[in-house]
Amino acid sequence: MPQSKPTYADLAARLQRFEAERADILRLAHTDALTGLVTRGAYLESLNERLENAAECGGSIALFIIDIDRFKQLNDALGHDAGDLLLAEVGRRLADEVGSDELAARLGGDEFALITRGGDVAARAERLVALLGQPHTIYGRVVAPGASVGIAIYPQDARDAGELQRFADLALRRVKAGGATRWSIFDGELRAETEQRRTLEAELRRALDRGEIEPWFQPVVDSVDSRIVGVEVLARWRHPEQGLLSPVAFVPAAEELGLIGKIDEAVFEAACQRTAPWVAAGLIELVACNVSPRDLMDPAFSRKLIGRLSRTELPATALCVEITETFLLQDLALSRRHIERLAAKGVKIALDDFGMGYSNVRALMHLPIDTVKLDRSLIGDVAKDPRVAKLIGGMLHAARALGVSIVAEGVEEQGQALFLRAAGCDKMQGYYFAKPMPADQMEAMLKSAAQVQAAPSALPSRRRARG
Repeated sequence: MPQSKPTYADLAARLQRFEAERADILRLAHTDALTGLVTRGAYLESLNERLENAAECGGSIALFIIDIDRFKQLNDALGHDAGDLLLAEVGRRLADEVGSDELAARLGGDEFALITRGGDVAARAERLVALLGQPHTIYGRVVAPGASVGIAIYPQDARDAGELQRFADLALRRVKAGGATRWSIFDGELRAETEQRRTLEAELRRALDRGEIEPWFQPVVDSVDSRIVGVEVLARWRHPEQGLLSPVAFVPAAEELGLIGKIDEAVFEAACQRTAPWVAAGLIELVACNVSPRDLMDPAFSRKLIGRLSRTELPATALCVEITETFLLQDLALSRRHIERLAAKGVKIALDDFGMGYSNVRALMHLPIDTVKLDRSLIGDVAKDPRVAKLIGGMLHAARALGVSIVAEGVEEQGQALFLRAAGCDKMQGYYFAKPMPADQMEAMLKSAAQVQAAPSALPSRRRARG
């Protein structure tokens, strides 16, 4: 039996159902399933529309960026389900707080946003902090993590949505860095910092293009005879106006600006090219390079490093990559992949900042780590405080039992060097032996040391070497 053609009413009903389904799909796509607030994408779209309307009709738009305090600690203590319940409660409270012409959104993780029409933003921030600071009951436990709020206002602070978001984030960062209140408004002080950051970013990019950031080297000596056996690579910026700058002057900013990877790459390749002839001539055995935590968080980091190394003449077996102990424990699975991939190519692995409070002997037992570097903060009082000496002695004993080489950094006094040598520390570095120096000076020192060692009559006695 032939089917009858659909009537106009049938088509209208189908279209209505289609539109209803489409509306549901759009609503779900723009709604965070956990909190019921709008998603980041919908928030950005709404923020741009509101700024356009404000530009045409006048008025101001205030953006509040909200971060839940101590959320990670709660997650770790009570589990992710408890964390989800807390986020859902935050979403409910924000939904109850917003007016008809306002918007609350979850931006991701424990970060939220509120868009308002301006007004008394200080009073609103106080209310938000009080609202989100009220205790929550989760699985029978009362928790009160609190919240921090950063605020920026259009058009007095920012020209567009991107600037407004960035400036509110900067205000929030100031709160998280510590202060008397839990909220902050973007102001002239932060604007000045922003301009300084922009200037610094431009200067760093120029420095990379011009090769102003260069590798310097600090000798690593054998503890028994003070013979130079390796070098650690350190970065220095030869600034055209400010002169030579140490890493503390630019590395933190480079990490925040996302430029630390490019700096590490440039310094790494330049250092490998320069030290390859030293290794080939037998002047040193090992070249140690630090790696930033941000680089280590890249799943492809170890492959990229092996690729960069292959573009130089430095043998993989002469390279030692130093990773921080904090990163190792922060993401043990990713650390293991990087370490095993590098070790398979012959690259040595050193655990930096060892003894800073995260010491994990299990990592030394189950990962191919060749060296631990005793943190300089432990070395300062080793010859004066018996408790510190006992602590370091125990660490050295544990490392030796696991077949791991030990390097003490920050050795500045003879007494420290004598104690470490007697305690069985394998290698040392620090101002007592030599300060960091440019490549030409380092090469001259290595060649001079080689000539001294080649002349038997000039060799220092063991007694003098220990001094």
